[in-house]
Amino acid sequence: MFKGIYNGKQYHMGDIQAVLKRAWSAGVERIIVTGGSLEESKEALAIAETDARLFCTVGVHPTRCKEFEDSGDPEKHLQDLLTLAKEGKEKGKVVAIGECGLDYDRLHFCPSDIQKKYFEKQFELAYTMKLPMFLHMRAASQDFCDILQRNKDRFVAGVAHSFTGSAEDCDKLLSFSNVLIGINGCSLKTAENLEVVKGIPVERMMIETDSPYCDIKNTHAGIRYVKSSWPSKKKDKHDQECLVKGRNEPCLVRQVLEVVAGTKGITDIDQLSQTLYHNTCRVFFPHDLDSAAEALLASGREDL
Repeated sequence: MFKGIYNGKQYHMGDIQAVLKRAWSAGVERIIVTGGSLEESKEALAIAETDARLFCTVGVHPTRCKEFEDSGDPEKHLQDLLTLAKEGKEKGKVVAIGECGLDYDRLHFCPSDIQKKYFEKQFELAYTMKLPMFLHMRAASQDFCDILQRNKDRFVAGVAHSFTGSAEDCDKLLSFSNVLIGINGCSLKTAENLEVVKGIPVERMMIETDSPYCDIKNTHAGIRYVKSSWPSKKKDKHDQECLVKGRNEPCLVRQVLEVVAGTKGITDIDQLSQTLYHNTCRVFFPHDLDSAAEALLASGREDL
């Protein structure tokens, strides 16, 4: 979509630079580009190398796990992912393994037994690389949490992104001390969704857009808390200065923040954003926090 292509049809020229410019202007400091297959992970790394503020993941989405067996050599496919993750980590660009997990809403793309097999296999990547995991869970909480439990010592941390589950599903995930919950527009559709979000401790939460998907629509329960807006036009009337109607963008993470704040009754939105940003850095950019802590200690020693 950021190349101007929607369902195989070209509507406008690619506008990724305009999209990124809007993000940086809106206060976004970093973007993690998600890989969902081996080829997509290669593309994500190539994109991440174009800007110091872009990073990426390496992994295979549950709906695409058939690619392991379609490759003819699943072990080599796993090794190719590992090689890519090593290359990207050495460049300071790969910050997580994923997007991986289980999606039982879309079994027509990949059956559950194959999803489970290759979700579990990707913990080998996380363990070898000592990287956190970018996780996907849809209508599969029992199997998902069983696999997490078996592998809980094999990954440093993770986020169950785009969370849309029940309060019970949420509690199961929060029982793993190293797992956080990722919230975006898909997490804010219904009154029940908002009740679940209300119950998630801020210290265990991240926010995201999952763009170009998961925008907050006018029909969503969370829309009443949205304060910020950007001009938008339909894709066939494209304007670089405007958002494309129905296509999510990184700048709109601000709206997710507003809905989380409104749902939780938090008035200090800047403090909330700082906490959520810190949570994200703690998982994906721990060296930055180490550096910041060292700088604070150093300045303290100078004061002495």
